[in-house]
Amino acid sequence: MSGAPAAGGGRAVVRLRSAVAALVAAAALGLATGRFVLPPPPGASAAATPGGSVPTPASSASGTGTSTASASPTGAVVTGAAGPVTTANLLAPAAFGPDIGPGRIHVADRYGDGSYANAACTGEKSLSQTLGGRGAHFRGLMTGSRTSSGDPTLADAVADQVAREVAAEAQSPSLAQNYAERLLLEEVPCQEDTPGHWVYGRTTTLQLAPDVTASWMGYYQGSLNTTGRAPEGKEPCGGIAVLRSGTHYGVLEVSACLGTAAMNRVVGTALSQL
Repeated sequence: MSGAPAAGGGRAVVRLRSAVAALVAAAALGLATGRFVLPPPPGASAAATPGGSVPTPASSASGTGTSTASASPTGAVVTGAAGPVTTANLLAPAAFGPDIGPGRIHVADRYGDGSYANAACTGEKSLSQTLGGRGAHFRGLMTGSRTSSGDPTLADAVADQVAREVAAEAQSPSLAQNYAERLLLEEVPCQEDTPGHWVYGRTTTLQLAPDVTASWMGYYQGSLNTTGRAPEGKEPCGGIAVLRSGTHYGVLEVSACLGTAAMNRVVGTALSQL
């Protein structure tokens, strides 16, 4: 793989393993270590820790547990989404106001198919190849105005990419949950790699309602990976999140170097809008 996650296809080297083997290994890893936590099923009041207690927001910078929120970042009551996804469901530049300033961020939207997450973890696949969907909304948030000739939601200069979101709707809430779990499971192999190579940190899960959940993993550069996993007690530098709200689901990649508190805020905002 390359030295850092890529926002689109062709910008990272694909792992030399089959998709099936990766998913099976990821599932076994999560069950064995407890590092991977799927969102709770509809009707669950809150995710539970292995000891059976209701978890509190994770305080470790490397995301060692599951955090559960009971309200949206704005304090509004959140319910699962229904109907088609529109651009109003996508993250706006204001979410990055405290960190970058919304006036510096340009937005580019498109609808269709294409790469949807870090290719080093998922392989060079499109969303329809993975899930069989008809299409999705893609949004790129960038500090520069020049975009890739192949995809306007990707910045021409990698350093200009702030975030990229892909969102679509499923036929039912249970199918959206299934899609979200599959998309999240694809990222698990990137939680471990050779020391010196970048890795994702442990999974942190936010819950705004029984069927409104998001799970994210922070990005850690290779110099912080001395054991094959993300370091404990260190802040991430952006990361990736999988979102689900009712029949809506999506993937949010944050390329901006945000720490734990900012990632929780941005992911929570994206989830409340989805």
